[in-house]
Amino acid sequence: MEHKMATSQQTIPILCLLVLALSFCSVNAYAESKPSEMPKYPVKKAAPEEVIDIVVEGIVYCQSCNYSGTWSLNEAVPISGAKISVICRNYRGRVSYYNVFTTSSSGGYFYANLKGYGMKHPLLDHPLQSCAVKLVSSPLDSCNVFSNINYGINGAALRYENKRVIRSSYEAVIYAAGPLAFKPDNCPPKQY
Repeated sequence: MEHKMATSQQTIPILCLLVLALSFCSVNAYAESKPSEMPKYPVKKAAPEEVIDIVVEGIVYCQSCNYSGTWSLNEAVPISGAKISVICRNYRGRVSYYNVFTTSSSGGYFYANLKGYGMKHPLLDHPLQSCAVKLVSSPLDSCNVFSNINYGINGAALRYENKRVIRSSYEAVIYAAGPLAFKPDNCPPKQY
């Protein structure tokens, strides 16, 4: 009786190993024979990183001699081809972005797309706190003196005016600066 018990105790592990090996082979054969019937789990693709362009817009004028010495832009004329710069500084005061833009050929309007501008800190490096627009040059010999109207010399701060451009594959947040102005280099004295 002891011999039969020892034999049955030895056969149980062998039978378990045999059943396990056969089940593995049948699952493997099933997977190879019917790959289309295997459950396919949806593969999550990483969503493309949404890029929103930062844009600064404004107009550059030539101030009228009648209002020289003031911040008034009454009778001012837009300057086509004037150059402005956008300068952004990070929260440590270092220049993180700089580019020069030219006003359009009609109306002195500039649309400065800040390609390559990045915010390392969402609050301190935000364009409203870190960027400014400055006058660079005027194509007019008769109107090429810098004026500090709206801080065109020191750096005009940006304003958020709730403007966005949204297209199917493009989105931009538009900030405003200025208007900025040059003044004539030779204005006749005012008659009182």
